[in-house]
Amino acid sequence: MWYPQVNNEFAVRGADYAPFRLTINGVTAISSGIEKSAGGNSAFDQSANARPFFVSGTWDRVDGTANATGISAYLPKGLGPDERKQAESLIALASGARSFYSTLFGVAPDIPVRLISVTRGAGFDDAGAILLGEGSFRRKSIDSSTAMIIAEAIGRLWIGADTPVRGEGNGVLRDGLTRFVATLFIEKQFGADAAEAERARERVAYSAIAKRDAPLSRTTGLDPTYLNSVANKGAMVWRLADHLVGRDVFIATMKTLLTAGKTDPAGLTLAAARAAFGGREGSSLKALLDQQLDQPTDIDLMAGLPVQEAGQWTAALRNLGSMEVVVDVAAVTSSGQRVMTQATVPPHDFAQATFKNATNIVSVEIDPQKLYPQLDYANDIAPRVPVVATSLAEANRLYGAQEYAKAEALARQLLAASPRLQEARIVLGRALLAENKNEEAEKEFKQLLNEQLPLPASLAWSSFGLGEIALRRGQADEASRKFTDAIRADAEYASTLAARAERVRAESAAPVIDEAAKNFVNQLDAAIRGGRHAEIETMIVPGELGRFMQQVVGTQPEAWASRVLRTEQLDADRVAVDVALNTKQLGVEHSGTAVFILVRTGGALKLDAIELFEVR
Repeated sequence: MWYPQVNNEFAVRGADYAPFRLTINGVTAISSGIEKSAGGNSAFDQSANARPFFVSGTWDRVDGTANATGISAYLPKGLGPDERKQAESLIALASGARSFYSTLFGVAPDIPVRLISVTRGAGFDDAGAILLGEGSFRRKSIDSSTAMIIAEAIGRLWIGADTPVRGEGNGVLRDGLTRFVATLFIEKQFGADAAEAERARERVAYSAIAKRDAPLSRTTGLDPTYLNSVANKGAMVWRLADHLVGRDVFIATMKTLLTAGKTDPAGLTLAAARAAFGGREGSSLKALLDQQLDQPTDIDLMAGLPVQEAGQWTAALRNLGSMEVVVDVAAVTSSGQRVMTQATVPPHDFAQATFKNATNIVSVEIDPQKLYPQLDYANDIAPRVPVVATSLAEANRLYGAQEYAKAEALARQLLAASPRLQEARIVLGRALLAENKNEEAEKEFKQLLNEQLPLPASLAWSSFGLGEIALRRGQADEASRKFTDAIRADAEYASTLAARAERVRAESAAPVIDEAAKNFVNQLDAAIRGGRHAEIETMIVPGELGRFMQQVVGTQPEAWASRVLRTEQLDADRVAVDVALNTKQLGVEHSGTAVFILVRTGGALKLDAIELFEVR
């Protein structure tokens, strides 16, 4: 980052972005911009608006060709053909995003794009440098999280890098607008269902903080709701504006703003965007943007039960917000037919939706496209359906309490209301597996794997479930492969922990153990039992695991014994070691499992990280 830094990301007007030249002496490093490295030093010239940063390490580079020229992936050294194939898929995805945005905003900026595998900082991007977790390259297919990170980062080549984004409320453009256009790309690349799933996740995330959110135009990075608010509500506001003015007008206006912002000392500002869109549609759009950007969210739309009166069906509507809304209202008949009408609901008032020539309406939903940011989406439909966020939490609670039949029933209710809700299908598959309904569970897990754009958790839990089913059928080798897929998905702690434990069980007849790693663990055990700080310190990568070292030295264990269960070569220099631990500290015995990450540096192994530690 800049030093000294006049404005950081917590400033009202946002952080400082500008061209830079960065040189890192004696270190292999990657940053954004054009690489000018030479003589053992890493150097980068960045002509776009960016912030100076770098990551250090060693990588294998995969370069894009043809339409993907200028896009590269940086993988940990020594990874195999599967990871390189996945890297090529991600390069193609980034290329597709770049081409898509070119059709919207004009010729792509001449900025190199780098997809960089990191162990820390995944999700950060700046002017073409995109940090991705190792799991993004190890998974069997492109997942929704990685796709959105790349899509948003490529969008910021135009919105932020080529045209600077400055001024109060800059996050609504830098994060909210890019999320909106990224979802447009997801829709084009993976289909409408995948895009709607992303929007649904935006709504679920935003609804958790909607009642304590600050106005978008005045929120800053110091507000605890900032990242959730500017990205998710911001994307909703731009989608609403796009709906009201029309896609062609919206894109033309944004293109004009981006062009003007390149030469304007003030750059692209939220004030300029509001003025441009307000001028397009007059006072109605201006009033909407004023309310959505300058006021906290207060809209809450409600639908009443359908009733039949005088030969036609009607439903009461209510708007608890402070602005008038014009919305579609959808009804579903007993035969499954969908009927649409439109209604205007005044602020703090009631209205009525009328469905002519419809028979036997059984449910009504206001704003089925979910265009308006709301405080509560649960009362949009009558009769009510399970609320996604609270029902998912309850389904997971029931599963954790081993009430598997109830968890299954609730997951099925959620899927009946939202058939593409992957989170509910994960719970359903796991509940069926716990109930020993192997064939039904297998069907759900395979459906998750076949999703066009699966969640990382979908890849992890479906692979775990299929591995467990294979193990029950006596197919140990197949089970081991599936558990490995679940671990490589790197989705969440619980799935990784469970998959590692089951893989050890599947391979119990012939575990894979690297003797050098086993010897190192034995030496580490002896050093920890000895309690000598200087000896332990030489076995740990400098700067890492400081707290662990303090604990084992400060409260020297009376006993510390590790049994190596399995080892796995992660890349050319790193080894993961699954161990069973038995310790005794302050007279209390502990046991459990852990995963040590060893790295070869200077010709010797050192402890670099402890990925899992379940010793109780």
